[in-house]
Parts: sequence; C-alpha cells; structure tokens
Amino acid sequence: MMHQPLVLRTRAMNCSAVTAQCSESCARAYGRSRIRVVVTFIAAVGSMLAGGADARADEPPTCAIATVHPLATEAGANAFRRGGNAVDAAVAAAVTLGVVDGYNSGLGGGCFVLIRRADGQLAAIDGRERAPAAATADMFLRDGQADPELSQTGPLASGVPGALAAYELALANHGKLPLADIMLPAAEIAEEGFPVPAAYARNLRRLKDTLSRFPGSKATLLKPDGEPYAEGETLRLPDLAASYREIAEHGGDWFYRGEFAQRVGDWMAANGGLITADDFADYHAAQREPIVTRYRCYTIVGFPPPSSGGVHVAQILNMLEHFDLAEMHREDPARATHVIVEAMKLAFADRAYWLGDADFVPVPRGLVDREYAAQLAAKIDPDAATPVESHGRPPRAQYDTFGRHTTHIAAADSLGNWVAITATVNTTFGSKVIVPGTGIVLNNEMDDFSAQPGVPNAFGLIGAENNAVAPGKRPLSSMSPTIVLKDGEPVLTVGAAGGPKIITQALLAIVRRLDFGESLEDAVAGPRFHHQWVPDELVVERALPADIIDSLRDSGHTISTIERGGVTQAAEVDQQGALHAVHDPRAGGTSIVVEREPALAQ
Repeated sequence: MMHQPLVLRTRAMNCSAVTAQCSESCARAYGRSRIRVVVTFIAAVGSMLAGGADARADEPPTCAIATVHPLATEAGANAFRRGGNAVDAAVAAAVTLGVVDGYNSGLGGGCFVLIRRADGQLAAIDGRERAPAAATADMFLRDGQADPELSQTGPLASGVPGALAAYELALANHGKLPLADIMLPAAEIAEEGFPVPAAYARNLRRLKDTLSRFPGSKATLLKPDGEPYAEGETLRLPDLAASYREIAEHGGDWFYRGEFAQRVGDWMAANGGLITADDFADYHAAQREPIVTRYRCYTIVGFPPPSSGGVHVAQILNMLEHFDLAEMHREDPARATHVIVEAMKLAFADRAYWLGDADFVPVPRGLVDREYAAQLAAKIDPDAATPVESHGRPPRAQYDTFGRHTTHIAAADSLGNWVAITATVNTTFGSKVIVPGTGIVLNNEMDDFSAQPGVPNAFGLIGAENNAVAPGKRPLSSMSPTIVLKDGEPVLTVGAAGGPKIITQALLAIVRRLDFGESLEDAVAGPRFHHQWVPDELVVERALPADIIDSLRDSGHTISTIERGGVTQAAEVDQQGALHAVHDPRAGGTSIVVEREPALAQ
C-alpha cells in the first residue's frame, strides 16, 4: 500500500510575487531538470543520490551513494551492482552501518524512510520505536521528579525497535533484492571484523564503565580484559553476525515473533524492563503520507509526525519566504543569519507544545499553513533578537490534524528512484544494553518522550502532554529526511544526524543551496548555527566568522560555541543531469557513483 502525498491546502503560491529572487535562485541552483533522483538514509549520518528517467537506454544504470562509513557506502554500491535499485542500496548501507557504526544506528533502533519512486509516487515508512504495552506516563518519575538516568540507560530506556520492519517493508514494496541479499554481506563484515574508527574508539573509552554494567555489552564491545578497543584494532561481532544470518534465513519473523523477541523479553523481565515478546509481535512499520509544501518555486517533501523535522523544516521555510534572503545575505550575512535564527526559535516553541505521535494526539496541520507562517514572520525583527514567550496557535488546531545519535544515508539511481533514510539508536550506543548472545544494541528512544512536562531530555529539548509516554506510542523525533523537487522532478535530497540539530542542519543546507546559490559541497560544509528556543541560547560552530558572531551578540543573542554541529549528507542532480552525492567533511564518510554490471543492466 502506498499513500498519496499529504498536500497541505494552503493559498496557492504566486511565483511572480516572489520577485526576481525566486527565478534568479531557481535558475542559479537548478535549471529545468530532465532527471529524476532518489535519496536514502539518515542516524550519526550519511547520504546518497540518483537520477534520470530520461537516461539513454544504451547506457548502464548508475547509482549515487553517500554514508558516514566507506564499508557502508560500498555495501550500497554492491547491492546496486547485483541488480538492486536505490532503495536496495540505501537499505544495504543502513544494515551495514548497524555493524560498523553501531553506536549511532542499528536493528535495535528505529528509522524513517522517505521514497520518491521512478513513477513519481511518494512513500513514507515509519520505523520509529514504540513504547511497550506496560509503559506509563510516570514511569520515569521518582519522588515526583523525572530521573533522566532511567530513560537514558538500562532496561527502561528502550522502545520496541522498528528499523528492521521498515527496511523489510521498503524492500518488499519498492526494492528488487530479497532481504537475504542485503543481510548476508553485512553478516560477513560482522564476523570477519573491521578496523575501529577513531570516533568509535573514543566512544568506547568514554563509555567503558557504563557498557561494563551490562554483560552482553561488555562481552560484545570490550576486550576480554574489559578494556576498550583502540583505533585501528579489529572489532569482530560474531553474535551480531549470527543474528543477521538468522534474519537472512527467517526474515523479520525471527526478530519480531521468534527467538530474538523471546530473548529480549526474558532479559527485560529478569532486569526490571517492560518490553515483552508480545510487544515485538505487535510492532508494525506504519505507512504514512509525506508532507508536501512549497518554498519559493520548489516543492519540499518531508516526513510527517512522529517526525517533527518535516513539519518544522517546512514551517521555518514558510516564514523565511517573507524575506529576501538572497539579497540580505549578499548585503549583510549576519543579518540573514539573525533572521533564520529568529525563525528557528518560533518553530521550536511550537514543537515543544504541539508535536507528538499523531496516532495518539492532535498535531495541527496549520503549523505549516502559509498564513500562520506570515503571522509568525511578522514577529521577526530583522535587527534585534525578540523573546519568544510561548508557542503560537496555528489555525484549526483542534480539528485539522495530521493522520494518525543518528545517521543519514542518501541514494539515488538513474532509473528515477530517490531514497532518504535517517536511522538511530538515539544517544551513543543507545541504552548501552546488548542482550547476551544477540550482538544488537538496544535504543534509548524512551528518552525522546517528555518524562515530565518542561523537563529537558538528553538533548535539552522540552515537551508537553502531546509527547507524554503512553503504551504503543511512538516518541517525537527530530529526524528530517527531505527531498526537494523542481518542476515535479527531484533535484536535491538532504538529511542529517545530531539530535534537534538535525532540523536546523537540513534547513541550512536547503537555504544555502536554493537561496544563497552555494555549491552543495559548500552548503553542507559551511559553519552551522542552531537555536531550539529552550534554552534561550544560540549555538554556533567555531568556524562561523567572528564578525558574524559579534554582530549576532550585538543583536541581543546569547551565544555558545561548539566544534561540530552534527553531520549532514546530501545529493543532487545538476543541470546536465549528472548525479552528485556529498558526505559531510565533519565525519569520515564516503560517496561514490557506480554503474550496474552490464549483464544486470536490464
């Protein structure tokens, strides 16, 4: 089953009213493309791209892929070479990242999969984790106060994983290869081992004591003497390899209705957790309607709730459309930065109050209404920071609602398939729990619920009742897989890793590419900034020019600096129809374009 896109019924956009900025930026960024593209996967983060319904019949199909790890990128390329499409390539990369980048994502976590097929249809597959049936709104309260340790580490921190269910559904409905062809190459990597990257080694050192608390995690991720692996040493994961081979042979049933579900249920019962084998059996990946909105002369395709990213990327763009950002950026880059920051604040204030799982609570479609955006944009003073006291009230809020550490992967093929996948186990190594004998890191996505209204989670985000814990509910996510169309054809895809900074990273890549006319490489590599309303603090990368930082302070912003603000992956098709994939220089990813084997080209 595939949903038609949820096209938000807003006032039609008059491109001529956007003046020369729209036509100029459209012509500068992308001409009228004759190529279709698909992008896939996102958790830390990776990116892929593809293009061309008009590819010449005598030319072999190609696929562009980008991820945060070279072995994952190569796994995606190999899936395409074996006769798969961009969906197969993206899922192969995601599954492999669960081996070589398991502190960011894996089958013990969740994902969002956004697809634009070669026939033009859109699909959004929700593999977000679900709270167990025994979960309660006050499960993380002790003596009336939220205890963040309970929602971040150990048996209570995990939701029922959804990544495998989403990948299996994506392959069955949109791919060409069987699940076994995806799982077995990744199992081989897990069994033979891989050199530990620098970031992986740092995380093992930092979390050695916490991982040592759980026998399965200690046995899997630390040396026999309890010490962490150093950079360059070989890490072998035989239990994970065995689990992958069971899935290859028996499919998702082994995971959701078989041995794995029973093992996890037994471990949880013995260690104070709530997840049962029945919770696994009840899990399903949901097929949702993508959000489709307009920005200047482009169409923006995003992911609906429980993603907040699709809503708020669109909402912020709707506000920014009331400003001539291109001209503002040319004349005064600091002023353009300030306006974008003010729009971020307004959107995150709405996020804190309104967003949650639309299967459980009303999430207003009016959040992306263009007239509502005009009201919010009118609150932005282009020259001074304005306090945002509370959330806004979008139109028809009660009755016009949505239907019910991370990585990103981007993949696109010249057959016209675009895929964007963002996947995660939440914070580094999730709950820090590996059930003995499975090799699979369990997430700590329960921390993405609001344990108590107004109490921040691990990322400093606050929430209200709409995101309270409830049985079977999916926690709110910032994952923001996005595909941009021009004249009905894909031209850009982007996604990111980095908690709430995912939303602002995706936004900045879009604005820098479409409004500022930067190359995609520069749009991804450029210094980032982020404001999430609470705390009232503008976070900027140290690479942001000092004169811009000084100007922002003079405008009234409280500023803190960081070294790195997340990881973005993106892909695009140029005016000549060539595909390009870009991996973030902040991480050690790779991106390639591959051709299918001649014997499999048809």
